[in-house]
Amino acid sequence: MKKTLVLLGVIVLVGLGTWLVNQPKMPEYNPERNYLDMEETILEAFILAKDSAIIQLPEGHFLFSQELSINGKKNLTIKGMGMDKTVLSFKGQTKGAQGILISNSKNITVADLTIEDAAGDNLKITDCDTVLLQNVRTAWTGRASTENGAYGIYPVLSKNLVIENCEAIGASDAGIYVGQSEEVIIRNNKAFYNVAGIESENSTHVEIYNNEVFENTSGLLIFNLPNLTRYGNHVTAHHNTIYNNNIENFGVKGSIVSAVPKGTGVVIMATQHVSFYSNTVKDHKTSNLSVVSYEIFAADKDMQTDVLATQDRDQGIRSVETNYKQDQFYNPYPGQVSISENVFENSFRFPTLSNEYGILMLLKNKAIIPDVVYDGILPSGANLQDEEHKICISNNSTLNFVYMDAARDFKDFSNDLSIFNCTLE
Repeated sequence: MKKTLVLLGVIVLVGLGTWLVNQPKMPEYNPERNYLDMEETILEAFILAKDSAIIQLPEGHFLFSQELSINGKKNLTIKGMGMDKTVLSFKGQTKGAQGILISNSKNITVADLTIEDAAGDNLKITDCDTVLLQNVRTAWTGRASTENGAYGIYPVLSKNLVIENCEAIGASDAGIYVGQSEEVIIRNNKAFYNVAGIESENSTHVEIYNNEVFENTSGLLIFNLPNLTRYGNHVTAHHNTIYNNNIENFGVKGSIVSAVPKGTGVVIMATQHVSFYSNTVKDHKTSNLSVVSYEIFAADKDMQTDVLATQDRDQGIRSVETNYKQDQFYNPYPGQVSISENVFENSFRFPTLSNEYGILMLLKNKAIIPDVVYDGILPSGANLQDEEHKICISNNSTLNFVYMDAARDFKDFSNDLSIFNCTLE
């Protein structure tokens, strides 16, 4: 597949001759800050916090040299005076990787504050039960860059999570990320200037709704990745507005998100039992929505980096792994995916030439940017009508659909939606 696309790319570039692709500048986030020195006082409040405590943070901009952490607590609240009023900055951090790290805790609330410029992740929640993140902004200031931390809001290995009315800006992986978790609600948030706006990875019973996701590399990712402790399913995404996610990909080279083409609204990959309905997805230069297998990533030889630098793996950044077939519990193929009652639009009239998928659409899709793309890759012996692998696309606005037939070098590339016009039981 890779060789074919490279050949197509050469043909297009020769034919276009002097075609120039203008690259926009990377976006910047530059709020005004006037830092106050309360590091010792606030650090002490975190260290001495007991069960059922309320850590009330004052109004102001505060600079920290080390992470703030909570471990093994119950019924704890960390509260500022508002996301525009209480700002915790970790710019120039010298100790620890996270801004705030909360682990092995239950009934935790973080609300009404901003966390900025951590060396690693701004807000990491791990091995926790029942967490509310409300009115929290996480951001990296300045120009969007690979040097930014990986995740803004980063709950992992946790359950009973609510993330609401939050903002995520400038993450070099995902702005709002939920990994290997269960019973999750992500609602009424904004994510912009990230590589991925919102990502549900290997998580179960996740509901994502009423979010605004824009000006990222990719808007919403619903993934299952191999060689992890848990595998996700039953993810619902509805009433989200996902638009204009076209910025350059600034993810860490070798990471799974660095393989996502810019201009990709939604990617559903290797995940089963996904319901995507009543969303508005528009103005993407590669595709509005793609349903793909893990194989399409693993087949890209440029992305075959099984081991990232240790420091990156320690931050939870996942690489593209070619040994995924050795994971007997991993299903690399999407299935039981329903895409219905969505609005797809596009103000762009010509596919991007910055990636091989745009070139493919130029040559085989009459230069139309697709609204819904399915790679069509199935396990040996399976077919498109198997219940396990069924993809149903129905009752959406008028859309351009592409069946790639990627496993066979696009031999049966098609726009025929009829076989996918179905509903799931």
